[in-house]
Amino acid sequence: MLNKRKRLGDLLIESEIITKEQLDKALTVQKKTGERLGKVLINLGYVTESSMIQVLEFHLGVPHVDLSTMNITNEVAATISVSLAERYQVIPVYKDSSKLTLAMVDPTNFFAIDDVRMVSGCEVEPVIAAEREIMRAISQYYGVNELVEKAVNQLKPEELVTMSQLQTADDAPIIGIVNSLFSQAVRERASDIHLEPQDKTLRVRFRIDGVLREVARFTRDIQAAIVSRIKITGGMDISEKRLPQDGRIKITEAGREIDIRVSTLPTILGEKVVMRILDKQAVILEVGKLGFSADNLQCFRRLYTQSYGMILVTGPTGSGKTTTLYSTLGEINTIGKNTITVEDPVEYRLDGINQVQVNHKAGLTFALGLRSILRQDPNIVMVGEIRDTETADIAIRAALTGHMVLSTLHTNDAPGAITRLIDMGVEPFLAASSILGVLAQRLVRCICPECKTTYSPAADSLERLFLGVEPNQPLALSHGGGCAACGFTGYKGRMGIHEVMPVTSAIRELINQRASADEIAIEAKNQGMVSMRQDGIYKALAGLTTVEEVMRVAYTGL
Repeated sequence: MLNKRKRLGDLLIESEIITKEQLDKALTVQKKTGERLGKVLINLGYVTESSMIQVLEFHLGVPHVDLSTMNITNEVAATISVSLAERYQVIPVYKDSSKLTLAMVDPTNFFAIDDVRMVSGCEVEPVIAAEREIMRAISQYYGVNELVEKAVNQLKPEELVTMSQLQTADDAPIIGIVNSLFSQAVRERASDIHLEPQDKTLRVRFRIDGVLREVARFTRDIQAAIVSRIKITGGMDISEKRLPQDGRIKITEAGREIDIRVSTLPTILGEKVVMRILDKQAVILEVGKLGFSADNLQCFRRLYTQSYGMILVTGPTGSGKTTTLYSTLGEINTIGKNTITVEDPVEYRLDGINQVQVNHKAGLTFALGLRSILRQDPNIVMVGEIRDTETADIAIRAALTGHMVLSTLHTNDAPGAITRLIDMGVEPFLAASSILGVLAQRLVRCICPECKTTYSPAADSLERLFLGVEPNQPLALSHGGGCAACGFTGYKGRMGIHEVMPVTSAIRELINQRASADEIAIEAKNQGMVSMRQDGIYKALAGLTTVEEVMRVAYTGL
């Protein structure tokens, strides 16, 4: 048993980590915020988490464990509820007949120990773990599966798709499952939720850092009910299952307003549902924090700080184009400028910027919205995407008449954006005169800093072949070993790899001659453009990402 007379604050003072005055101030803050004392002390900068763990381990004799190396079974995790685990920031890690080993952020929290003892019926043996590891473990071992099991136990199959169950009672099991899906996806930074019918199950996958991960499997008994609930919430036709449908859902999670775009697709096993998560209040990064190399950043800034002209950002869906445009707007928009955007949809809210959302049902298209914007005396115009000749023509003429125009295209590289516009019907002389430059980008996953290690690849490895490094030449690369902080993937977060192509006089001449994308690319590289592939290689050699990531997203380009 722990000595109940020893509290966290007393132990830290005794160890001369903090002073009595600092503890008093932390206790005052704790009364206002309701946060646990240890977190308040860390937030105030009085103590680090590692030093606090060392003090607790030494004075209390409570061992410190690394949850990333532990295999916690679902049976052990189910000893306590997810609400209890989240309330006290604890998770069971091992259980025998009468004893439960409990990982805790604060092993001096005897209320938590007593509650877990009562719920589990076991004597509790505390161990210490870092807060981020415990929260990651809670997210990993508790999720929608618990709610699914309750739903199956509480509802009969014939009751699952009744309208009363799907439209009323916020605590109904099916509604709880759907809400839990949304909460877990937001908590794990997922950009998309995929519900995919299989032969015997409904598979649930989250796209996190650009890669799909399976998070749950539901029984087919509740598939129809879950899909119907989502369709009702998204304003879609619950009775139509033969045609694709689109809808939108608004939720509030952790005090933030989240938009969810819903798309259904009929398959031979049932309706497949994909939900794109858009956090309208997400923090917009500075352009300098998007992963640009120093040279690319300098080149891109020279483009968007000019008074007028068009800048295009290209790449596939999910490559971070919108984030780059928003970050750029954040830098160039000032109190003396009138900035207006037309988007489908408005993904983030920007202070001081007038944002217009496309509404196809009402007839508000990109082209119509852009025409109206030009009558609003704008300085800067952002068009979410150039999808047709009419929008392209209006945007280019706006750039030629003194406006700064930012937009996106779906092309593989920067030179391809020029030929794409010409293929759409834009006259080459208009494209050459209006376009200042093109930025092409992809997103690669960053190596997790918590489990990052350095290694030397084998002489016959694919990494050496891709990088063009001789077998006997020294080569040090990095990768992530996998830990709780990164969900055991070795990656955490993403960064951009880029190629920036300014439209110089030589490139303008090629455009007027209707040169191919390859010819434009050769000239751009002769003038110093770094390809996305090469930019990715630089970042892999710098230990920011892995060669595998660069090969996955930017294997083309020389």
